[in-house]
Amino acid sequence: MKKASLFTALTAFVAIVSLVASCKKDDAPATTTLSLYDSLGGTKMVQDPRASAGVMIEQGRLGIRSVVDSTIFVIAADNRINGYFQPLLNEVGAGNLSGFAALSKTLTDFLAVGTGAKSYTYSGKNMIAAHDPAQNARMNGKANNAAMDAFIADVVVGAQKNGLPNNLIGRVGAVLESLRSQVVQR
Repeated sequence: MKKASLFTALTAFVAIVSLVASCKKDDAPATTTLSLYDSLGGTKMVQDPRASAGVMIEQGRLGIRSVVDSTIFVIAADNRINGYFQPLLNEVGAGNLSGFAALSKTLTDFLAVGTGAKSYTYSGKNMIAAHDPAQNARMNGKANNAAMDAFIADVVVGAQKNGLPNNLIGRVGAVLESLRSQVVQR
C-alpha cells in the first residue's frame, strides 16, 4: 500500500479540523469564514515592492506572488522536478527573465482566482493543457505523482520562506491537491 505523503496527511488534518470547527451548537454565534485570498491579506492595497513608488497592489495578491516566486526558486534547485522546467531554467541561465515573469504572473493569477480573489482573472491554459507537453512546449515531460508530491512540498517551502502560517499553508495545499488528477498525466 502506498504511503500517504506528509502533505496529504496535513491536508486531511486541516479538512478534519475545519469540519469539526464548522459543527456548532445551536446557541453558538455564527462565524464567517474568510476566503483564503482574504486570509492572505485580501483587497487591502499596499505598496508593490517591485514597482516604482506609488504603485499599489492588493495585499492578497502580493502574498501569493511572493510565495509563487519563492517556490519557483525552490523548484529550480530541486533535482526531483526541475527537469520539467528546463526551457525556463535555460532562459534564466542565459539572463532572459521573461519566462520567469510570465510564469510568476500566470501562477499568481491562477492561485489568486483559485483562492477567492474577485479583482483578477486567470486567462492561462487549463491545467490539463498546461501540463501536457503536446499542448505546452514549455513543459518538459508529463508529471507523475512523485513530481506532484515534490511540487507541493516545494510550495510548502516557498510558503514557509514567506512566513505563511501552517493553517494557511494547509489551505493552499488543499487547492493544489484538488488539481492532482489534471496535473498528473503519467
